[in-house]
Amino acid sequence: MNNVIAILAAEGEALPLEESPNPLIPPLYDIVWSLIPLAVILWLFWKFILPKFQQVLDEREERIEGGLRRAEQTQAEAKEKLAKYKAQLAEARSEAAKIRDDARAQGQQILADMKAEAQAESDRIVAAGNQQLAAQRQQIVAELRSDLGRQSVDLAERLMGEQLSDSVRRSGTIDRFLADLDRVPGAGKN
Repeated sequence: MNNVIAILAAEGEALPLEESPNPLIPPLYDIVWSLIPLAVILWLFWKFILPKFQQVLDEREERIEGGLRRAEQTQAEAKEKLAKYKAQLAEARSEAAKIRDDARAQGQQILADMKAEAQAESDRIVAAGNQQLAAQRQQIVAELRSDLGRQSVDLAERLMGEQLSDSVRRSGTIDRFLADLDRVPGAGKN
C-alpha cells in the first residue's frame, strides 16, 4: 500500500497545476452517458406516468366537483323542504288558533245556555214555590176561617144563651161575620 501511495504521489507531482482535472466537474464522457439514460427516463415518464397521473387528478377533481354539485342540490332540497315545513307549521298554528277560538266560542255559548237553563229552572222553581205558597195560604186562610167561624159560633152561643144548631143558620152567621171581618181595614190580605 505504501507503494501505491508513492506512485500516486509521484504522478501528482508530474502533472502541472493547469492540466489537473477539477474534482467537482466530471469528465465529458460521464456527462454524455448520464444524459442519455436521463433523457430516456424523462421520455418514459412524460409518455406513460404523467398521463396516468393527470387522469387520476382529473377523476379526483371530477369527483370533488360532482360531490359539490350533489351537496348544493341536497342543500337546495333541504331549503325547499324547510320552507314547506315552515309553511305547514304556520298553517297548523293558524288552524290550532282557529280551533281554540271555536272552542272558546262554544264554551261561552255552552256557559250562556247553562246560565239560561239555570235561570229558567230558578224561575220555574220560584213560580212553583209561589204557587205552593199561595195554595198553602189559601188552605191556611180556609182553615182559619172555619176555626174562626166555629169559635164565633161558640162565642155567640155563650153570649146569646141559645144554641145555634141549625147548620143553615150557623153558616149564614159565619158568612156574615167573615164578610164583616174582610171589610175591616188591615185585616184583609197580607
